[in-house]
Amino acid sequence: MFSFEVDEEITLRLLDEADAPELFYLIDHSRDYLREWLAWIDDTKTVVDSKKFIKASMKLFEERIGLNLGIFFKGKLAGIVGFNSFDWTNRIGVIGYWLGSNFQGNGIMTRAVTALIDYGFNVLGLNRIEIRAAYENERSRAIPERLGFQYEGQVRQGEWLYDHFVDLIIYGMLEAEWEFERSNR
Repeated sequence: MFSFEVDEEITLRLLDEADAPELFYLIDHSRDYLREWLAWIDDTKTVVDSKKFIKASMKLFEERIGLNLGIFFKGKLAGIVGFNSFDWTNRIGVIGYWLGSNFQGNGIMTRAVTALIDYGFNVLGLNRIEIRAAYENERSRAIPERLGFQYEGQVRQGEWLYDHFVDLIIYGMLEAEWEFERSNR
């Protein structure tokens, strides 16, 4: 199974069906918090829905279309990080992420995304990585800003969230820029 250690506290790995109850519990106990920015929350009603997500994630991985990884913090599932999609022709990956409400404020997501970026450039051979976040989602936007991504623009009404559209901010990082960022830290 695909897995790697980020540091002594964080491991990223593919989820298997045995993780479905823990995934559902995490979503269910962060439902109000997550619902503000994630459109799929209302469709996750049971452990079976979490199993479906895990199966779909396995298929994406096998077909090299996407890569969803569980973020395990001190052995507990804390959230998800991954490449929502790949454009292999142009060597582009688009990162998405979310973290359970009880795990906020520990630097978990910054470390997890940093590791995923390293993996994308150094192992997958990507040339460009994008992160998109809702304009008003300051916590999500803080990750690419903290990591030195370039603001590249705004997609007006780029995502439907339940009963309204939100604008999306696009951030980009090129492999050469990441090498420069890493060498200057």
